[in-house]
Amino acid sequence: MVRSHSMKSDILLNCFLFPGQGAQYPGMGRDLWESSSVVKKLFADASEWTGMDIPELLFESSEEELKKTENTQVGITAVNLAVLLLLKEAGIRPDAAAGFSLGEFSALAAAEVLNLEEVFPLVKKRGAIMAAAAEKLSAGENGPGMAAVMGLSPDRVQELCANSDLELYAANFNSPDQTVVGGTHTALVQGKEYFTGNGAKRWIPLKVSAPFHTPLMRDARSEFAEVVRTLNFKDPAIRLISNVSGKLVTSGEDARELCLAQVISPVRWTAEEETILALKTEICIEAGPGKVLSGLWKKINSDVPCLNAGTLDEINTIRNTYSS
Repeated sequence: MVRSHSMKSDILLNCFLFPGQGAQYPGMGRDLWESSSVVKKLFADASEWTGMDIPELLFESSEEELKKTENTQVGITAVNLAVLLLLKEAGIRPDAAAGFSLGEFSALAAAEVLNLEEVFPLVKKRGAIMAAAAEKLSAGENGPGMAAVMGLSPDRVQELCANSDLELYAANFNSPDQTVVGGTHTALVQGKEYFTGNGAKRWIPLKVSAPFHTPLMRDARSEFAEVVRTLNFKDPAIRLISNVSGKLVTSGEDARELCLAQVISPVRWTAEEETILALKTEICIEAGPGKVLSGLWKKINSDVPCLNAGTLDEINTIRNTYSS
């Protein structure tokens, strides 16, 4: 069983992990939408709340179109929350929630800090604000972005960023040997030679269009604050883990401030994983497209499994194995 532990004493404590940007792919969520009236209603409602045609966005967009942050943020959130609703429909409810970057907004919905009608317009606005910030940093068609540095410790990556003249910043602490950096186009072009020359095994450009979670997004944070402060952030109904601190979110007001800090602060995913394990979690479920978070989970050498739930087949496997 992986339903809420409060419902029955022998139920496993679980944590839903919601992916963020970089997990998207054209056609994601189509099998969920085609098979479920609940998902059809969610996508119809989300289309109304955002003024975007969600099925068209997910199923008809090219990879390049879907990569644009103003599209990615709404699209991934739609699939994440479709998975959440399908699992809940099967009686599989989260005891804890964490989301990677953008995925944290799906976690806010899972923890009932914000409702669905609030989350979708919020991520749409977040995407538009970040797209505008990225455009300001662009030199013609050469926009800013992010890259994964493989084979160096997080401390070493931070040290190299601090000691260079490049506008590069540590942005995501993914695993002990993988840290994502964000920066301007020029810095990313020069960063490959700089980091590999200093011992990095690989330099992997990511499918994102802005240097998220870096000081380069400070203008976006200021504009986003005007939107966030109009919403009522409720206290989490389940355990909620923060990107910024890697620790539990204690209140709705805490959630609001962390939501803003997240724009310019690194994602401390390795710290979040430690918190998840400290909660005596017995199973994790990656609730959304792709396998990024389950891949990172494997790197911590834990006996706790992380199951994928981004497709109908994967959800049915979990439903048939764990729900009653």
